[in-house]
Amino acid sequence: MCATSLTRRISRIMTLIDKKFSPTISIVIPIYCEEGNVSLLVKRLLNTLDFINESFEIILVDDGSTDETWTIIEAESASHKQVKGICLSRNFGHQHALLAGLSYAKGQAIISMDGDLQHPPEFIPQLIDKWHKGYETVNTSRNDARVASLFKRITSKYFYKFFSVMTDVKILEGSSDFRLVDRAVLDNILKFKDADLFLRGTVQWLGFSQITLPYKTEKRHSGESKYNLWKMLRFSRSAIISYSNKPLILGVWVGFITSMLAFSEIVYIVVQYLRGNTVPGWASTIGILSFLFGVLFVMLGIIGIYLSRIHNILQNRPRFVTKKMVNFEEV
Repeated sequence: MCATSLTRRISRIMTLIDKKFSPTISIVIPIYCEEGNVSLLVKRLLNTLDFINESFEIILVDDGSTDETWTIIEAESASHKQVKGICLSRNFGHQHALLAGLSYAKGQAIISMDGDLQHPPEFIPQLIDKWHKGYETVNTSRNDARVASLFKRITSKYFYKFFSVMTDVKILEGSSDFRLVDRAVLDNILKFKDADLFLRGTVQWLGFSQITLPYKTEKRHSGESKYNLWKMLRFSRSAIISYSNKPLILGVWVGFITSMLAFSEIVYIVVQYLRGNTVPGWASTIGILSFLFGVLFVMLGIIGIYLSRIHNILQNRPRFVTKKMVNFEEV
């Protein structure tokens, strides 16, 4: 009994020590091939965070960059003890790199943002202010009319509309991964074991007290966007499949409707035969069958995607692998 009591006391003391020396604010930034942006990003972050009167850490996650990004992160970490670096073993994708940083964040409020400087560091104090007022999630909604192409604005707008229709999760137009979440929210995010991540959906699904702040997107300081059309489509598919079973329900309805049409065709043929009429049109019959087989294969493809997700989850592979870490204590 005495040993158990002593163990509990030591555990409480260690928890208090950990809280005392843990930063209040964690900034988590996934980065891929942003060698031209990292140094300026760190400079602007430090200039902003030095005035908030809160302890902080900046976690830069190199998502398998092929340029000098990691070298620059190491240099910034050597110059500033608040700057920490995580180098992943390869490119795991934006969401997984973000998850890696979130997994190591120690703050009571955790802010995620991109590393291309389109998310202005100077906006961070407004997020923290709302957190101090009691909001557990502070989302942002971008106004990128000045910098985004017409194609990107249109596709983004209709993706969020389509996502809201297809799922029970409502995401505002212009939402991004520039947000603040409370430690309680992050602890729940880290419980998710999804193989494919869509953190914008996860945050909305969790609930908690939320507010959304509009901000103006800045132009890229250097480099080009790494999101091409194919990556956007794959990301959209993953997002919808993660939070909706409506594609499967749609498959049931399409199957039912096409079956009724096929049954009507059979009834028509039988009636004409009983009347002594020959029903011509093998070409139309083959066309109808081809259409039905096409619908069938589309539905099988949708089922295959869901089965693939189940397979990925059951494999239980790590969602990211760290290669190097700098300025972290032993974890």
